[in-house]
Amino acid sequence: MKKEQSLATPYLQFNRQQWAALRDSVPLTLTEEEIINLKGINEDLSLDEVAQIYLPLSRLLNFYFSSNLRRQAVLEQFLGTNGQRIPYIIGIAGSVAVGKSTTARLLQALLSRWPEHRKVELITTDGFLHPNHVLQERGLMKKKGFPLSYDMHNLVRFVSEIKSGAPKVMAPQYSHLIYDVIPDRYKVIEQPDILILEGLNVLQSGMDYPHDPHRVFVSDFVDFSIYVDAPETLLQDWYISRFLKFRQGAFSDPDSYFHHYAQLPESEAVEIATGLWKEINGLNLTQNILPTRERASLIMTKGSNHAVECVRLRK
Repeated sequence: MKKEQSLATPYLQFNRQQWAALRDSVPLTLTEEEIINLKGINEDLSLDEVAQIYLPLSRLLNFYFSSNLRRQAVLEQFLGTNGQRIPYIIGIAGSVAVGKSTTARLLQALLSRWPEHRKVELITTDGFLHPNHVLQERGLMKKKGFPLSYDMHNLVRFVSEIKSGAPKVMAPQYSHLIYDVIPDRYKVIEQPDILILEGLNVLQSGMDYPHDPHRVFVSDFVDFSIYVDAPETLLQDWYISRFLKFRQGAFSDPDSYFHHYAQLPESEAVEIATGLWKEINGLNLTQNILPTRERASLIMTKGSNHAVECVRLRK
């Protein structure tokens, strides 16, 4: 079943059919309507994709989570204590427009529906971006999403408190409509069984923040990490297509940060989106995101229509 491509790689590699076979009769607990509600604005996501790719992944994660519970029980037995619940953190990284958010929402829905009815929370790292006024003061608006644009001390504090078993931890909230952190709005996380942390930077470590003397990073607290991958040509196409759909939808809202793009002719919108990709998102991908890919526990590589063609699992 498993096909190792090279003795030199730390990963086991599976094509779509090999990976799908690892579902092992796990039932699909989501309806087609629920899947439509979970998918992103620019993604094709079918029942087959969920059954063949995400159900085997949820089965694997369930095994890892159960193993982690047994490890905690061993430690408690050794110490003679009744330990507090320590959430299991799953990190999901990858480029803008690759479908990280859809992957995160799907896994949250699937993992919470296992027979054990585990509590699964989802947080994106967008809320830990510096507010726009800070980015403007520092001349970083065109570097939004780059390592410098995040309040890393606050993000590390958040995951550290989660991993310490704190009863309540607050995460700042971000609005894609106003393209900014929402002042004084937080999501309270109360000791979930599993926390899914989704963002561009969840696999970044010290070498990605040479300007920051802090020596502990988000990746130090992640138990299992997923990198959602795709060729850059596809990523650029998906980004432009998503931009055009936002132009017809969300950008038309007068409160949208990008409202001024709503009335642009399509050709001009494509030109602007292409420029934004090349100057910001594509640059961030090659400089800061893609170099973290090989740190992931599992790499999902997509082809056209957001269909996963290959899965690599760390040995």
